[in-house]
Amino acid sequence: MLIDSHCHLDYYTQAELPDVLARAAMAGVGQMVTIGTTIEQSQRLPALIEGHDNLWCTVGVHPHHAHEAPIPTPERLAELATHARVIGIGESGLDYFYDKAPRDVQAENFRAHIRGARLAGLPLAIHARDADDDIAAILREERDRGGHFDFLLHCFSSTRALAEAAMALDGYFSFSGILTFPKSSELRDIARDIPLDRLLVETDAPYLAPVPFRGKRNEPAWVAHTAKVLAEVRGLSQPELGALTTSNFRRLFRKAA
Repeated sequence: MLIDSHCHLDYYTQAELPDVLARAAMAGVGQMVTIGTTIEQSQRLPALIEGHDNLWCTVGVHPHHAHEAPIPTPERLAELATHARVIGIGESGLDYFYDKAPRDVQAENFRAHIRGARLAGLPLAIHARDADDDIAAILREERDRGGHFDFLLHCFSSTRALAEAAMALDGYFSFSGILTFPKSSELRDIARDIPLDRLLVETDAPYLAPVPFRGKRNEPAWVAHTAKVLAEVRGLSQPELGALTTSNFRRLFRKAA
């Protein structure tokens, strides 16, 4: 079995979603996590997945939206995460590529989510784009100030420096369809060096479709193509990679076990 650890199921229409889920099941994708990007949207996710025992969600504010409403307090995030279907906090982090929110606001939002994850005892899904140094610095500062928290660098496509910083903090890494792109050889080299017990796979659907579907609208069924490449990189069979990433998912997202 494979688990799509990060997708956006609410980006499909209600008419489309049953077929998306059916294709995922046929591809051996047994569970999916649909991700919160604003507080308002996060609050709607449990109703979206109601009746599907294999679907989970998170609650959080994406850095693109950090400036659009008051930053949620750690206590508010932890409160929202008490819902039975909410298994993580996020996605939150820093995005200096698009810079849709002021960087100081992004940082304040990111720190609130770290503290909310620690308070809730749940992992944090981190969005990191062109902000590696600041991501690493904030992770270290928050760990030193407040203690341990679990985190996942979602859709990892950053530098080796950030990978090493995250490994030193016992972070997890989720790889998306970017891993399959021809020009991603450096990323595949990094994936080869990450501890096996820290690897997960995802789609970030409907974005970032893997080869051979690059350029099309992504969906959870296609996480199998990313898993195939990751298995090749690590010298594992596809069933071994599936068992490994599923075990890692359950260790990190303990509420979904």
